[in-house]
Amino acid sequence: MINKTLQLLDQRRSHRAYKEDLLTNEQIEALIHAGISSPSANNHQPWHFTVVKNQKLLDELNQEACDNIMQLPEASRNARFVNPDFHIFYHAPMVIFISCLNQPSKKLDCGIAVQSIAIAAESMGLGSVILGLPNFAFTGKKKEAFEQALRFPVNYQFAIAIAVGHPDDEKEAPIRDLQKVSFVD
Repeated sequence: MINKTLQLLDQRRSHRAYKEDLLTNEQIEALIHAGISSPSANNHQPWHFTVVKNQKLLDELNQEACDNIMQLPEASRNARFVNPDFHIFYHAPMVIFISCLNQPSKKLDCGIAVQSIAIAAESMGLGSVILGLPNFAFTGKKKEAFEQALRFPVNYQFAIAIAVGHPDDEKEAPIRDLQKVSFVD
């Protein structure tokens, strides 16, 4: 591998099982620092980060998201959603929610920030999984209550989230498909 950063990019995995061990305040601060240090269009830094360790709130968000997912046509649902043990946050000890104004470029910036957090977590020996499914918690009647509970700024909406913790699973490297790359000289 060429350097440590490229090595971290290569070894990062989406972990979907976590130990109960909590993260330290120093670890959380380092993860947030990685997120807010991310590049953004015109350096607007359009994001707001909400760190959630409250498992009761995460369980409520999970239930609402799963309930809303179950309203989708069956063909568009993954089989895991009917498993009563499925949890969109994978019982991680902490989830970081990123919110922003509802504009595509701002959501793209939030995606860059969440990747920075994922790589920072990997560098600290932590596991993570980037999450879009929590969006379903904000599509029903509890949307505003959850936005308030997560302290989203006025007019901000869910963009993306990331669960972080000490991984309790082993992940193999996926096949990297170079057929998805074109070079134009």
